[in-house]
This record gives sequence, structure tokens and C-alpha cells, in this order.
Amino acid sequence: MKILLIEDHDKTGSWIKKGLEEAGFTVDIATDGRDGLYFALENDYQLIILDIMLPGMDGWNILRILRTSKAVPVICLTARDAVDDRVKGLELGANDYLVKPFSFSELLARIKNQLRTHQIAPTVIEIADLKVDLTRHDVERGGLKIPMTRQEYSLLLFFALHVDEILPRTLIASEVWGIDFESDTNIVDVAIRRLRKKVDDTFDVKLIETIRGMGYRLNRPTT
Repeated sequence: MKILLIEDHDKTGSWIKKGLEEAGFTVDIATDGRDGLYFALENDYQLIILDIMLPGMDGWNILRILRTSKAVPVICLTARDAVDDRVKGLELGANDYLVKPFSFSELLARIKNQLRTHQIAPTVIEIADLKVDLTRHDVERGGLKIPMTRQEYSLLLFFALHVDEILPRTLIASEVWGIDFESDTNIVDVAIRRLRKKVDDTFDVKLIETIRGMGYRLNRPTT
């Protein structure tokens, strides 16, 4: 099984990597936040170990962006034991939280627990005849495969993870692009128009709805 370790402290990273490899895992390691996010988005890992305090991009932002396109389990590492930090990590989508210093045996036990839990997790989100494959990053509708750019896939997955919820433009811009939304920015509207052309325009039932003055919503059709 392949694990990504994002940790900028060389000694800690080497210690964890060595222990995991001895336990039979294949480990990629990134010491910079932006590199870590790139590895996480471009590759399929069974689990990610994510330090919070990182150069380039901190763990909070990595987790926020990662959760728009990946369901891989994430264990966060931090030197801070504040309750607010643990709550923030869990709210952003972390599956577990480990405070430094920790024993390797505890980390290994938590990894095995997450892997057992996620073995039975669904890998495909289905909304009517739309299917979003979380493992292969494939999208199908009506049995037809729909080619997607990485950004289009991230946007659609964000909608699919929040089906039937109204998503404001500010939230979409923040979660999918990692940017602060400005009133004169039409990046969200343009991206959704392109997404509609692919998943809605050639189908009788439209899934993406514009909620005037509020945002957008991906609807699960009622039968």
C-alpha cells in the first residue's frame, strides 16, 4: 500500500518513512506544502500523513483543497495540542489527529485503523445517472464517459459531496480554487457554464441549478 508523508522536519520524516517501509508500506515524502499538495492530487494514495506547519502552504490549506477532489484518509500531525486545532482539522476533513511527540506504534495503529475503515468506503458517488469515480477520477453520465480537466473534476466532486445543498460562489471559489472571491471575478460562473455543457446540455434532466442571488446547487432528481 502506498502512503504519502508530507513533513518538513527531516529527522521526523526519515524516522516515519523508515518505520512504514519496514512495516511493508511504500512511502513518498514531500517536505514542502505545495509539493505535497501536487503529489496528493496527481497520485493515488491509500493514506496521507499531513503535518500542519509546513513551508510553502500549510496543512490546513492542503486539506481544504484536497477535500474538493479526494476522499483518501488523512492523519494530521501537529505539535499543538489545542482543542481548537483538533476541531479545525476534523471540520476540514481530517480522519485522525496525532500530537507530536508520538510513538511510532501509535501512528501505525491509527494508520491500520484508517485503512480498515476505508476499505469498505464507497469509491463511486452516484446521483441519478451521473457517476463520479473517486479512485479513477472518471465521470460518467447515462453510461457515457465524460472527459474532464482536473479543475472541472474538482468542481463537480465538490458539488457531488454537497448534493442538494446551495453552494454560494464565495464558498466554491474558496474550496475549489483556494482563493478569496471578489465581486468582479467571474471564474466560478465561467467554470460552471463549462461544466454544464459536459454534464447537462445533452441530457433531458438537468442536474446543476442556478439559485438566483445565492449560488448553485447540484440536485438529486426525485423519481
